[in-house]
Amino acid sequence: MKIIHGFITAAAIAVSPLASQAQTQAALAKPDAMKTESGKDASMTDGEVRRIDTDTGKLTIKHGEIKNLAMPPMTMVFQIKDKAMLDSVKTGDKIRFKAIDDGGKMIVTELQPMR
Repeated sequence: MKIIHGFITAAAIAVSPLASQAQTQAALAKPDAMKTESGKDASMTDGEVRRIDTDTGKLTIKHGEIKNLAMPPMTMVFQIKDKAMLDSVKTGDKIRFKAIDDGGKMIVTELQPMR
C-alpha cells in the first residue's frame, strides 16, 4: 500500500507543473490576460519623454519598472521600432510603452501618449 501511495504522490508532483504551464498558456492566449486589476496592460510601462532624436530614431525615456525585461526604474535611451511613432509625442509627454531586448539593443515596439 505504501508503494501505491508513493506512486500516486510522485505522479501528482510530476503533473503539477504541467497543469501550471497549461494555465499560463491559456491565460496568455486571452487578450486581457496581461491586464492588471486597474485595467492597464501589464506589458506596458509608464514613462516620460525626456529627449527625442528624430534623426537616429531614438527616444530618451524616464521610466518605471519594465517587468518583461526585469529592469528597474531609470532614465535611458531606446531605439524606436518605427520612426513615425516619434510624431505622436513631444518632450515632457507622459507615455505608456512596450520595449524588448533585441540582442542587447532596447527597442520600443509600441508607444501610447497618455491623455
